Amino acid sequence: MRLETNRLYIRRLHITDWQAMKEIFTDFNQSKYAAYDMPLPTEDEEAKALTQRFADSNSFFAIFLKETSDMLGYVCFHKDGDRYDLGYCFHSAHHSKGYAYESIRALIDFWVSDHGAVHFTAGTALENAPSCKLLDKLGFTCVSTETVSFDNVFSFQAGIFVLNASH
Repeated sequence: MRLETNRLYIRRLHITDWQAMKEIFTDFNQSKYAAYDMPLPTEDEEAKALTQRFADSNSFFAIFLKETSDMLGYVCFHKDGDRYDLGYCFHSAHHSKGYAYESIRALIDFWVSDHGAVHFTAGTALENAPSCKLLDKLGFTCVSTETVSFDNVFSFQAGIFVLNASH
């Protein structure tokens, strides 16, 4: 499976992507938004293992810039009943350029047309304004909020977003 947009090509994640994934993981762990998620591995063996797990799921997609063939990030969809829960991570060098929107829009269209998907969900920290703005631009609506805590010391408010697409 390979999708193309004007500037990007998208394919399923492969184990051979592990080094690019390690760079994305390392970059994410250094961002201010890392506080709202579980830490990602930055050592070779752990990064390879997680990339393998992601690749084996067949629900993770690598996003590449056509012009350079550089991997910019990844997008995933976890199927939960009739819902597809969206997740994504892009290297900060590629933020604010429309790549996340462009790739996620293409992948939602793919899930709708090829898999009959209708219901999409996403969760993000309400403090993560860029992510909330992206979800809004994609047509998601915040339907509820919840308090999330990973370590019972630090907690934050997360928004639960939904998108009902049509065929």
